[in-house]
Amino acid sequence: MIVRFAVIAIILAACARAPRAGPLTGVPVATGIPDTRLRHGHRRLVFDWEYKERVFAGKGQGVARIAPPDSVRIDLFLENGLNAGFVILIADSLAAVAQDAARRSLPPVPLLWAALGVVRVTAADTIALQDGDTLRVEIGREPAWRMAYSASALGRMERIAAGRIQQTVERKDSTRVVYRQPAAGKTLLLIIRGFIPETGFDAAIWRP
Repeated sequence: MIVRFAVIAIILAACARAPRAGPLTGVPVATGIPDTRLRHGHRRLVFDWEYKERVFAGKGQGVARIAPPDSVRIDLFLENGLNAGFVILIADSLAAVAQDAARRSLPPVPLLWAALGVVRVTAADTIALQDGDTLRVEIGREPAWRMAYSASALGRMERIAAGRIQQTVERKDSTRVVYRQPAAGKTLLLIIRGFIPETGFDAAIWRP
């Protein structure tokens, strides 16, 4: 019986598919994409995190040290205080990941930036539509990146391939960020606890 249920679980996992990406809605507009670059000033972001997938789950706390224009170091800790790894993100390069557990829970680089409200993808093929108070933008093809902006702030970013939504980052409000990979059953929730201004960071934190 146990074997039977295991086989069924494997079949269901294999059949899981990403949801279809429908057409963009709204009225075409000739407008520039909102500027979402990191604002001036070093700061420390403190957050709680909770990660779930089909056969694994974890939660804890984290600290992101942010240095404009393009550098972020993220340290993750389990709820018992143990170190869960760290990430050094510089521009479009993931410079270091300490542990496999940290690596499996993190979005790819463009969506990792999107979790901070920053869009760093560019391509010649760009469509912009105004849908009420929301600006919807699609950049590139295979994969395509779709963004939804409200009041010039990034609210959602999707990675679309083969007509399906492969991964998303949604910034629900100023305190909650959710990353999802539907076909893999992955969800990473970040709850922002606060921003702390800093005068700067030791250069050693940017070295693996």
